Amino acid sequence: TRVLALPRWHTVAIRIISTRFLKLLLLAMDKSNTIVLFDVDGTLTKPRNAATAEMKAVLAALRQRVTIGVVGGSDIHKIKEQLGETLIDDFDYVFGENGLTAFHLGKVIGTESIKTALGEENLKRFINFVLGYLSTVDIPVKRGTFIEFRNGMINVSPIGRNCSQQERDDFEKYDKVHGIRQKMVAALQEKFPELGLRYSIGGQISFDVFPEGWDKTFCLRYLPSFKNIFFFGDKTEQGGNDYEIYTKLHPNSFSVTSPEHTTRLLNEKFLA
Repeated sequence: TRVLALPRWHTVAIRIISTRFLKLLLLAMDKSNTIVLFDVDGTLTKPRNAATAEMKAVLAALRQRVTIGVVGGSDIHKIKEQLGETLIDDFDYVFGENGLTAFHLGKVIGTESIKTALGEENLKRFINFVLGYLSTVDIPVKRGTFIEFRNGMINVSPIGRNCSQQERDDFEKYDKVHGIRQKMVAALQEKFPELGLRYSIGGQISFDVFPEGWDKTFCLRYLPSFKNIFFFGDKTEQGGNDYEIYTKLHPNSFSVTSPEHTTRLLNEKFLA
């Protein structure tokens, strides 16, 4: 089979057209019609670590071109620990607990409460079952804070959120082999089908529990004016806490494997 090479002028022309098209596309995107949303752990930072100076610089450069937002499963306080105390000033939109606490340009624009949604009796039944189940789970290490009650969700950690970074890393490896979190989620789904809850495994050591529809797509209700919405996240597989929003925004969503991967994609797609 003969392969015909394109004339050099033809190749150059294609490159020129592609470059001009990209520039036109970038020009068409601005802060009024385009927003780029980011997950936190594994996307902007290593799990429960602080963002690097390089990442902050890339985000600041991106913000000059488009609107930027962060949507995390953790509450605002924990997101600040990773992205800085000036979080709500550094991003145009900040969505804590999947958007159940929402900020725009530093001001609160919405809040929701799982306590109101489920009611106290249902919460007690659920929490009591979780504590009983955890007492039967045999894993190499257990620490403290197995249940964290947040405004819009319940976070459950079989090892306990007070574990060290090394213990986090070790549990993540153990969980991948033994499926501790997956088995617990299955038990909760079987026990409480009437509550209409969703379970989302994210990060290294825990999973989130929240009412149906309160996943990360919840934040999109605050963004109706944007023509282009992009998303970067790492837990994009089914069952991961980025899955719903990643699927909803496809093909304008990017599955990343690390903060470095995020930086590389931003430089290639938005800052070239």
